[in-house]
Amino acid sequence: MRLEQTRYSEFGIVRDMLAAVDVIRAFEPAAVEPIVPAVRDAGRLFLTGEGSSRIFPAKNAIADSRRRGDSLAIDTEAGSQAAEYDLADHAVLGVSNSGRTAEVIGLFSKLKEANHQRRFSLAAHADSKLESLATRGFTLSCGPESAVAATKSVLEQALFARALVDAVAGRTLKAAELSRAADQVQAALTAVIDPAITAAISQAKTIYWAGRNDGVAEELTLKTNEITRKSADFLEGTYAVHGVEEVMSAEDVLIWVDPYPESEAKFQEVLATNVGVRVFAISSRPTLFPTIAIEDAGPLAGFVQMAAGWNVLVEVGLALGIDLDKPLRARKVGNEFTEPGPR
Repeated sequence: MRLEQTRYSEFGIVRDMLAAVDVIRAFEPAAVEPIVPAVRDAGRLFLTGEGSSRIFPAKNAIADSRRRGDSLAIDTEAGSQAAEYDLADHAVLGVSNSGRTAEVIGLFSKLKEANHQRRFSLAAHADSKLESLATRGFTLSCGPESAVAATKSVLEQALFARALVDAVAGRTLKAAELSRAADQVQAALTAVIDPAITAAISQAKTIYWAGRNDGVAEELTLKTNEITRKSADFLEGTYAVHGVEEVMSAEDVLIWVDPYPESEAKFQEVLATNVGVRVFAISSRPTLFPTIAIEDAGPLAGFVQMAAGWNVLVEVGLALGIDLDKPLRARKVGNEFTEPGPR
């Protein structure tokens, strides 16, 4: 994704991706402080939302918290499944760009009816339906997305969740950390992708994403559908060499985010050698595979990995001649809540 080429910046989604750099740099971790005591008192946090508003924001916060050994118990599910759970002893954060996502509205309506006291919301618009059902609501600062596929808002939602979990544990994201991560995200977004990698992915029948259950590869799988219009699948951890190879073919590619070093030889043998799958990596270190190199961002590595993945998908979408801003079927609000009509 090269900034000097105007054909890239013609698309709203590309402008939003680049705007994410400033979103990260300007993020104020102190925004979460009003609800930190309630979450700390509960000792349990439930993160919910649909699609991009949940996958990376929730799972990235959970993965980072578990790596640090935090005592806060954090879980996540989408709204409809969450509505089947007893969340009485949890603080609940519902995230929705529009503030009108039907599944999250349904969950929060149920919680409000039950007089649940720790209902918190995060949306891109103030005074949303979701906020009206929350005991405390917050509004994103990034502004509306230009395209159907959410990008900059995903990173701000993720920063909010991370800041909340950090604050409960007595940590805070420092301005210097955010500034460094912003620079690294910009570098990942504007790096030149090897044309051979772009060509292989563009020609693939199915694009598989492999990686940790930290929201990065899973979110990029969704973005693959929205941006490239190609079939894609998320293979968590090392699932790619535990049976799914039976249905893979030499027409497929696999993009592995931050590979486990000890598993690279097995992926090479099972997928590349035996099946003929083209395997690529996104990593801050050299791998056995053609690698899209990024900087090591430490605890904020997922944000840089995401930016590198966006870069690849934009290149593929442009190579396929796709209008990146206008999917044929996907909607800005996947399932919008509508007020019940009169009886």
